[in-house]
Amino acid sequence: MADRILVLGGARSGKSIAAERLLADVPDVVYVATGGDDSGSSEWAERVAKHRARRPATWGLAETIDLVPLLESAGPPLLIDCLTLWLSRTMDRLHVWSDLSRAGEVETHITALAEAWSATPRHVVAVSNDVGSGIVPADAGTRLFRDLMGRLNTTVSLASDQVLWTIAGRILPLT
Repeated sequence: MADRILVLGGARSGKSIAAERLLADVPDVVYVATGGDDSGSSEWAERVAKHRARRPATWGLAETIDLVPLLESAGPPLLIDCLTLWLSRTMDRLHVWSDLSRAGEVETHITALAEAWSATPRHVVAVSNDVGSGIVPADAGTRLFRDLMGRLNTTVSLASDQVLWTIAGRILPLT
């Protein structure tokens, strides 16, 4: 089994389920949820509940976007779900949506994440959306997000031992 696995795909392609299956036989996985709480959204609460119900009871949970310290420390395997939400929440934290000129700060965070990913002593599986296959977004903020997501996926992919593509519930290895 590879040490660092990236699972890519489009929305609802089966990425999370594929990632969970890769670690299904490991009792002490730490599931790293990057999506935040989004309290007040019944739709989000339903999504979170479905994810929780699928996970083994023995798995731990860390709800954070501070991935670098987790990757740098020794410990049980990590399942990071997902890098797309990590990027969105990082952009929120840095107030990039209201000031697109702050994109360089996000690039710094992407670099730090990729370096920690490359050197992690843990077995780690991360999920991420491929958002660049569609139309060109109409607004500058969404184009910036798409471009940063492409950079993040490429950087993490090139530092991965294995990259998998999911489509319609099927998994294809990328070489």
